[in-house]
Amino acid sequence: MNRINELIQQYCPDGVEYVPLSMIAEVRSGWGFPNKEQGIKDDELPFYKVSDMNHPQNTMFMSIADNYISTNTAKRLKCKPAPKETIIFPKIGAAIGTNKKRILLQRACYDNNIMGIIANDLIDPRFLYYLFSCKDLISFSNGEGAVPSIRKSTVENWEVPLPALPVQREIVRILDEFSLLSAELAAELAAELAARKKQYQHYCDELFKLKEGWKECHLADLGTLTRGKRFVKADAVEKGIPCIHYGELYTHYGVKAYEVKSHIREDIPKKLRYAKKNDVIIVGAGENDWDIGVGVAWLGEEEVAVHDACYTFHHNQNPLFISYYLRTTDYHQQIKKYVATGKICAISAEGIGKSIIYIPNLEEQERIANQLSYFDSLVNDISEGIPAEIEARQKQYEYYRDKLLSFDRKKA
Repeated sequence: MNRINELIQQYCPDGVEYVPLSMIAEVRSGWGFPNKEQGIKDDELPFYKVSDMNHPQNTMFMSIADNYISTNTAKRLKCKPAPKETIIFPKIGAAIGTNKKRILLQRACYDNNIMGIIANDLIDPRFLYYLFSCKDLISFSNGEGAVPSIRKSTVENWEVPLPALPVQREIVRILDEFSLLSAELAAELAAELAARKKQYQHYCDELFKLKEGWKECHLADLGTLTRGKRFVKADAVEKGIPCIHYGELYTHYGVKAYEVKSHIREDIPKKLRYAKKNDVIIVGAGENDWDIGVGVAWLGEEEVAVHDACYTFHHNQNPLFISYYLRTTDYHQQIKKYVATGKICAISAEGIGKSIIYIPNLEEQERIANQLSYFDSLVNDISEGIPAEIEARQKQYEYYRDKLLSFDRKKA
């Protein structure tokens, strides 16, 4: 910090100027390429999709792509490939809530669910990346429609501190070293966590296999699936009607919930549909066909409004038993054929209801749910074990990163 303070005193003693992003970078949306144009060619352009951001090797940098396109295809479709060190991030749907941002390691293309930021000579691309990593993507999204999205103009108007390049580069040097140390430790912890999750998934799958005395039926035979009603970001308030948004099932909730994260205006209750205690709320839309269909058992006392990209499953079974079933490999393989794919994947209540489930008596359901809850807490509960350690290290990193990137604003 002493070296940075010396540089700031030398180059910007009166404070740092803040400028709109559009002055120091180009913001560029991606392109849609037909599947027939995509192939695996080592010597061609990587073509990134939102799903590629989830690859374990694509952390700060994007280096692994499932698809490639030829340079000629890019020219024919009038796509201008993004240069190396472009910062990319998801711009539509629940993926915004994952808050993933990546740096391209090479010249590449990306699809129209992704937006890119290309720095000019006034700012170091890595410095801009670290600034951008402090921002929550949700803060850029609009409140229109059921699916959140980010407008190019909103990103362009984001105010960015612009210290002198020597200051930027020293901060980048420090954060690169800190990021490397944090990443190495996080990788070790993540490897252990991945092994536990694999073990947990295997255990979960085994517990739901058909056993003597169990009944085979379709999920729809056990209750009713009701689609929620639409509400948008503009309806959100700090206190009001408790609600669950479909994106929160990916980013916030686990297998069960007693309290909500969000509330909406109290003047729209007639337009809403609610889940009651012991109902299971199932997500019906997402960026990929695996996440669709997961659910959360609502165990709170009050009724909650449910978003229209979700279904409420009302039943007389053990809610946790149902919620854990919705995380089994067999269930997701069953419903995959009913998922409509596109920019946003979706499934109907009928498709979810066609899945086959094996049902024991309520006592056995409770026993299985209790067993899985124990393993679930070891793997996923951020208040204990490996996930808590990973979160603590991440918060420590973010604290020092944010401190390094905080500047006194230059007075007009």
